[in-house]
Formats: sequence, structure tokens, C-alpha cells
Amino acid sequence: MDIQLFKETFSDSIIKINEPLAHYTYTETGGPADVLVFPKRKEEIAAIVSYINERNWPLTILGNASNLIVKDGGIPGVTLILTEMDQISVKDEKITAQAGAALIDVSKKAYQFGLTGLEFACGIPGSVGGAVFMNAGAYDGEVKDVIQTVTLLSRTGELKEVTNEEMDFIYRNSKIQKTGDIAIDVTFELKEGDQDAIKERMDELTILRTTKQPLEYPSCGSVFKRPTGYFTGKLIQDAGLQGLTWGGAQISTKHAGFIVNINKATATDYIELIEHIKSVILEKNSVQLETEVRIIGEDPTELEKKTAKNIIQKATKEFKKTVHVEQSIQLADEM
Repeated sequence: MDIQLFKETFSDSIIKINEPLAHYTYTETGGPADVLVFPKRKEEIAAIVSYINERNWPLTILGNASNLIVKDGGIPGVTLILTEMDQISVKDEKITAQAGAALIDVSKKAYQFGLTGLEFACGIPGSVGGAVFMNAGAYDGEVKDVIQTVTLLSRTGELKEVTNEEMDFIYRNSKIQKTGDIAIDVTFELKEGDQDAIKERMDELTILRTTKQPLEYPSCGSVFKRPTGYFTGKLIQDAGLQGLTWGGAQISTKHAGFIVNINKATATDYIELIEHIKSVILEKNSVQLETEVRIIGEDPTELEKKTAKNIIQKATKEFKKTVHVEQSIQLADEM
């Protein structure tokens, strides 16, 4: 890849080279992107896609990186993060949002205009594009229930508007997971509602989320899809896995369906712990867990693994040293 020529061709774009994706993922893990771009307009995305296609470079699209694990080997080629495309507009009972807008902000906008239908999304941290990609949902609601149309950019550079039905939404899935099309903007069709009732429901769901989910730690949100007839968190809890720590990653003691970064975890810690959970649950319950979190990128080299583990060990030693000093000072003060 001629990265310098790419930078010169798209000199008006925000471009970072060999940028650690741990700076952007909600787990605070992940290796570097060879080239990381933050486009601001759909025309910019189309031009970049065309340029990449001509050269057969790898292309990866990211939103808010909330329900995502990037492997410690990073992502080759060009990665686009769409969070600069965050415009939201309201017309009558419809809200149109660009793919990089936070779904939470769209939910808030709906409340401000007295529109009901997106209350369930008031705590989902992903972007609109990410929500469309995986048909995000919570508390008996899914985005497929309120989406009217989606503007897509194909990997060949064609812009097209498709209907809800054409998106083939199913549980935590949509057709763009297969086609690779890029969601550019989304129109939500809502209904006029009572603003006080909308706020009351959003407050109720916020309390549920803050009391039951480990929001105090970095995490990738819900790790596994719900298997038919079971609750994933209970399966993990009943298997005696809750609280299990793997490197710097831990099965949350607050909600066993979450894995949290408690001490400089690596993506490898996360992935190994996920595989361990799947193995134990399959053995104990004959249930094959499927990940809801999206895992992408390159496997790390042995040197990258060793470097990541050395960072964890060093951080742990520093943490223990700090605790020991604080305990010594406390003891001295008490004498």
C-alpha cells in the first residue's frame, strides 16, 4: 500500500497512520489500524471506497466500536470510523440520522420532539450505523421496529435507498453483514407520544441499566446472543464462572453476560475468555453460545502477545506497589 499517496490524494480527510484502536473501542483493547480515516461526508466515503477498490486494498467500516473486539494484531488496510457523520434531523414524525450519530442521541432527540418508539434505545451506546448492521435492541425493542429506510453505499460505490423489508432484519443481524454495504443514513418512523410518558420510560430503563450492568468498567456490552430457551447470564452464573478473571478481563460480578476490562486487558484476554465460556457451557448444558459482539482483525504475533502480557504484568506490579505504599502510610498514620 502506498500510504503516502493515499494521504496526498485525500489531504482534506482526517487520517491517522498505525493508530491503536484501543483508543476507540469500548473495551479499551485492540491493535493498530494501518490507516484510520474519519470521513465527514458520504461523497468522501464513496471516493475512498472507489480508490480502495481500484487497488484491491482491505477496507473495514466501524461505528462507535461499542459492541466490538479488535484483535491485538490490528486491522490491515484502511479502516473508516464514521463518528464524524453525526447529523440528526426531524421532520414531522420521522427522524433521519447519519450513520455515525450515537443511537442514544437519536433517542434523546425523539423525546425532545415528543416522538415515541425509541425509548428502548436510550442506553444503547452504539452508532446508528452499527445499530442497523446488527439490528441492535434492548428491553423488548429492536431498531427494525422503527426503521423506515436506510441509505446504503455498496462496495462498488453505488448509493441506494432500501426499505425496512429489504434489509432482511432478524435477531442481531441484517443483510449488510453479508453484502458488506455501508449504512450512510437511516430514517426512523416514529409516532407522536406523550412527552412525560416517554421520559418516564427512558428514566425507568436507565435505572435498570445502571443497576444491573457494569457500566463502571470498560466492556463490549452483551457478549453473547440469547440462546433459545435460556438466559446467557444465568447459564454462566450457574456454571460457576461469574467473577472468573483471565489476564485483565473478568466475567462481571454484577452481570455474568458481560466481560469487563478490570486491569489493562488485551483483546486476546477477551477472546480466550469467551472461548473458555463457550467450551464450559457446551460441556455442562449442551448449549452452543454464539457471540453477539463482533470480533475482527488480525491475530497477534507471538511478540505482540508477549508485549501485551508484559504490559499487563507491569501494570499489576505497579498496582500492588501502590497498594502496599498506601497501606504502609495508613499504618504509619495510625501508630
